[in-house]
Amino acid sequence: MAKRIFNVPIALVSLVDENRQWFKSCDGLNVKETDRQVSFCAHAILEQNTLVIHDTKHDERFFDNPLVTSTPYIRFYAGHPLRTHYGDALGTLCIIDTVPRTFPQEDIEMLIDLAGIVERELITIKLSLIDDMTRISNRRGFIILSKYSLEICKRQLFPTGLVFFDLNKFKEINDTYGHAEGDKALMIFADQMRSSFRSSDILARLGGDEFVALLTNTQKSDIDEMILRFKKTLHDHCINVSLPYTIGFSYGVTVFDQSKHFSIEDMMQEADHAMYRDKITNRLKLKRRV
Repeated sequence: MAKRIFNVPIALVSLVDENRQWFKSCDGLNVKETDRQVSFCAHAILEQNTLVIHDTKHDERFFDNPLVTSTPYIRFYAGHPLRTHYGDALGTLCIIDTVPRTFPQEDIEMLIDLAGIVERELITIKLSLIDDMTRISNRRGFIILSKYSLEICKRQLFPTGLVFFDLNKFKEINDTYGHAEGDKALMIFADQMRSSFRSSDILARLGGDEFVALLTNTQKSDIDEMILRFKKTLHDHCINVSLPYTIGFSYGVTVFDQSKHFSIEDMMQEADHAMYRDKITNRLKLKRRV
């Protein structure tokens, strides 16, 4: 998202320790870590605010840095420190360009918002906001992460959709094959969500057999295609691993509308109602077949 919003060739999340910086996430750079002595991010984590270097060749701290004089030839850098909920700096979210550039206050505020998403993701892990079984966010973690993501989409006018999933016949799986098999079905569903949706999408298990996905910068028609692809991927996986049952689901979609959705909870409630209508339709179809 940072790379796209700011139109830069390199964006990364760095973590800095005593001797090195290494990249938790990186787009546009092939290396996985660098020595701390040449690290821009080692300077950024010492700042209270965003570190912006408009032109590295005119900055006495960096003009002779090997990352400036050779690959990747950094000329512009903006990095905001990432902190734990105790206030300790861990690393940065930063963007890099190979040409000098300006970086106005509104861009700084956007970078801070994006850094907030990364911080909340780190805090999510720290505060055990990940669902233990499926290893995706739980309800609380989803609400924390999605609030920041939704705020960015509102500011950038990105189309955003929320999908509410509920597994079909999940009780029958538990009753017929046991709760261990039911847990396996939930883990398979979450794994296939991860492989089917994008890394920028926020996925969660809300509880029981209910799941949700916040799909950012996505049109409604694209959401429908993504769900069809996910349904096929899930069905094919069940066949490939020879499950004695098929994991099906009902779902509801809502697209963000600033005039009626004042929070992520509003979107969840509307998508939940749409999912319930879909589940009723699926049950009627099944009765007709019988």
